[in-house]
Amino acid sequence: MRNRFLLLFVLLFMFAVAPAAFGQSPTPQDPATMRDPDLERDSLHNLEVARNYFKLKKAYVASLKRCEEIIAGNPNFARIEEVLLMAGQSSLWLSQNKGKQKPEQYVSFDGGEKKTLTSQQFREMGVDYLNKLIKDYPEGSFAKEAREELRLLEAPKQQ
Repeated sequence: MRNRFLLLFVLLFMFAVAPAAFGQSPTPQDPATMRDPDLERDSLHNLEVARNYFKLKKAYVASLKRCEEIIAGNPNFARIEEVLLMAGQSSLWLSQNKGKQKPEQYVSFDGGEKKTLTSQQFREMGVDYLNKLIKDYPEGSFAKEAREELRLLEAPKQQ
């Protein structure tokens, strides 16, 4: 008799409680926070290379190209703030002819036509990257540095 009640209890449990537990789907995630591990690893490698070009070699064209690759391919990258700051600074410094690479080495293709950017275009691109950083991540750790960079950019105009 006891075995029958035990068997009945197990069967009731399986049909009443178990389907509810197994049928639950995980809570939906915000697409902005979903990250592909392979893409994150690739972006992190590109960031390390860009940082090396930027800080050690002063090769701002190469750094900017790596940053653009990350921004285009992985806009949800965990370290996108640093990427935007580095892209902005690289662009600004290229507009000022700083670094070991000439700005003419930055080449883009418009259709089949090869073109380079002027100092003003580099400056505008740098300001755009820094403003995007400040707008999207106002409390982020790199926003303060971006604000300072923009302030320094405006300082010569005021004198």
